[in-house]
Amino acid sequence: MKTIHVGLLGFGTVGSGVVKLLLQNRDVLDARTGAVIRLKAVADIDIERDRGIAVDPALLTTDACAVVDDPDIDIVVEMIGGETIARELILRALTNGKPVVTANKALLAKHGNAVFAQAAQKGVDLAYEASIGGCMPIVKTIRESLVGNRIQAMSGILNGTCNYILSKISDEGIRFEAALAQAQAGGYAEADPTLDVEGLDAAHKLAILTALGYGGKINFDDIYIEGISKITPLDIAFAEQFGYRIKLLAISKYRDGAVEARVHPTMIPFDNLLSNVNGTLNAITVSGDAVGDILLYGHGAGMMPTASAVVSDVVDIARNLVSHTSGRVPLLSYQMDHVQPLAIRPLDEIVTHYYFRFAALDRPGVLSAISGILGKHDISLRSVHQKGRKTEGAVPVVMFTHLARESHVRSAMSEIAALDVVSADPMVIRIEDDTDD
Repeated sequence: MKTIHVGLLGFGTVGSGVVKLLLQNRDVLDARTGAVIRLKAVADIDIERDRGIAVDPALLTTDACAVVDDPDIDIVVEMIGGETIARELILRALTNGKPVVTANKALLAKHGNAVFAQAAQKGVDLAYEASIGGCMPIVKTIRESLVGNRIQAMSGILNGTCNYILSKISDEGIRFEAALAQAQAGGYAEADPTLDVEGLDAAHKLAILTALGYGGKINFDDIYIEGISKITPLDIAFAEQFGYRIKLLAISKYRDGAVEARVHPTMIPFDNLLSNVNGTLNAITVSGDAVGDILLYGHGAGMMPTASAVVSDVVDIARNLVSHTSGRVPLLSYQMDHVQPLAIRPLDEIVTHYYFRFAALDRPGVLSAISGILGKHDISLRSVHQKGRKTEGAVPVVMFTHLARESHVRSAMSEIAALDVVSADPMVIRIEDDTDD
């Protein structure tokens, strides 16, 4: 059998998982590939630290460029992360005619168009299954399993840290800060959690998904992003009282020649399968015109789940090398000459349902003042709820709307926040459900 040599860049958490799978499951991989897949080099700035894996010291190097330039290496696996050195090494590998596997969603979201163009120009494969949902095979599903469908929408929980925090707030009634501290103590959140809790990580993944689903260039800059740091136990309790759960959703919809692409806390009804995805798990729903809705569910991060996706890409490329082919499956699902810029619909044009919570002073006429402003901005209310009196004189007033336009909501909230009978900024959470009213 043909031997396929793999060069790994980055021997961190996921890189260690990749090495573990390549070494421990080599018999299974060889049998399924029809080739012998062997690790030839592992590059990292620290090759002394014990990873708990028995690796031949002769394979270890601190010179990543030597790995990329080695003519005997057939596949380069980039597990360094970041947007600088990793980008340079990936482009260098592609220029050398070497196929690349990466899990680097931030790099692909921000620089993917140039990277994919280089891969296409050189006629080599670039695989990135692990960049979006860990072990969930969403890239393969869109590029291959759903190839006969027009993708209509995608909606997913794509960040395990946020999902863990929201689950903790819901289950224990604690505030965001306490839930974040638990996530950090458990190793589910970084010391600087900004990328996760402010929605940037999920937006990186959504940018790639949107390009995949609709045949467009990757467009991260136009995605609306809102994190979970303002979500309170009170909002979660109100949501559950009325049949909803709050999740950080990455939402993409194709309508009338334009794409909605947004990441924000979202209320979804109990009967939505995503509402029952808790802890650090991820899930994504894809809607196609032939299949309807399908759901993928699993671990979106972690050493072995992510390594599983990386190794699946290595095997796919190895199979292509055995059959002396590349580009059998288009890099972005569509042939490159059909990949065009996508029009991203501005958030102000989004029409959906909304949850409002106001801290209103306990005075006559407050509800009519708020309702009057909402009516002036064409926002129709589905229900209004005034909950228990607070000692400081403010009571939470909760409202659910019929379909409303984002621009109207923003104008109304600005006007309501200026009222002297409203003691804090209004809380606004978008709702995704199947009702059309």
